[in-house]
Amino acid sequence: MNYLVHLYLSDPSPMIRLGNLMGDFVKGRLEDLPYPPDIIRGLQQHRQVDTYSLHSSVVKISKERIDPRFSYFRGILIDVFYDHFLASNWQQHADGKLEDFAAETYNLLEEYNDILPAGLKGIAPRMIQYNWLVSYREVEVMERALVRIGQRLSRKNPLAEGYGELLKNYDELEQDSANFLATAKNHLANV
Repeated sequence: MNYLVHLYLSDPSPMIRLGNLMGDFVKGRLEDLPYPPDIIRGLQQHRQVDTYSLHSSVVKISKERIDPRFSYFRGILIDVFYDHFLASNWQQHADGKLEDFAAETYNLLEEYNDILPAGLKGIAPRMIQYNWLVSYREVEVMERALVRIGQRLSRKNPLAEGYGELLKNYDELEQDSANFLATAKNHLANV
């Protein structure tokens, strides 16, 4: 769900970045997959970020800011919120423009469409058409994103109401996001 964070934390190699983006759509043992080594490396990085996030004290603090009624779904909210904060504060975290970074990502999706997992292949055209990665910087887009994610999940969920949690805890979550990105980047550099 946090596409931009995974892309940002990825090694800069295009195929490794593509593997990071594919991470939410690829399950199972990586050794059994028919992908090139750099994509496998990206998938490994994706899983490393997910594991780090699960144990991160910063993410735990962010989840505690969210109303307990969201239960398990607090993690999804945090993923979406952190993408928003990264997009809206891109210049503080990365060199270059977010627009250029997004365009490079969309080019990868188009160039390697034939090897994308079905789930990513299904959303890639919308991601490109609506420029998701750049649109994440708009706070209103987060409301629509949460509604769409909630509708895609088979389990009944309160995600459509999560936008209020973003607004209520905006400044604190923004600081949490910056802390997470710094600690995650440092962690990945040492793995």
